[in-house]
Amino acid sequence: MVYIQSRLQDDLTILDRIARGDQHAVGELYDRHSHLLFGLLVRILHQRAEAEEVLQEVFVQAWTRAHTYDGSRGTAAGWLCGIARNRAIDRLRARARGVRTLEQVSVPPSPETPEALASTSQQQRDVHLALEALPREQRELIERAYFTGATQSEMATELGLPLGTVKTRVRAGLQTLRKLLDGVTVDQ
Repeated sequence: MVYIQSRLQDDLTILDRIARGDQHAVGELYDRHSHLLFGLLVRILHQRAEAEEVLQEVFVQAWTRAHTYDGSRGTAAGWLCGIARNRAIDRLRARARGVRTLEQVSVPPSPETPEALASTSQQQRDVHLALEALPREQRELIERAYFTGATQSEMATELGLPLGTVKTRVRAGLQTLRKLLDGVTVDQ
């Protein structure tokens, strides 16, 4: 726990240095979090080259927006993941030109080989296991919303479900995830 708190404090210090214009601090932030962010971007975009481009955009935005980071709202890694996710979804939307289908941006299966599992962080395994514990109808809606950026209204229309059903399933799934992941901390 002390290690995690030290890492979180280090992130705060680095972001403060970036906000004050320290260019070297961006490199430190990159070294600490690029692996996590790149994995997320590849999972969303399904293209390594595009993920690399978006990763650059994430750190440019971190450089220009570090002064907006609010530590009371989450960790630096969480803030960076949010930026990465939003940038990736923007890229998907631009690529699809408004036409989004689950087939075009399907979530790739989780790694099954021992080598792939060994290289996956414990946090990623915890999240994967928590998602797998959800009922299929909740998990699919949450993955669709997160990885494609689909709104609840869009999902209801695309799947032919009542909007209330989609909202209830997403809310129940997120509450279950929150309980299952309670105590899991970003440690990158």
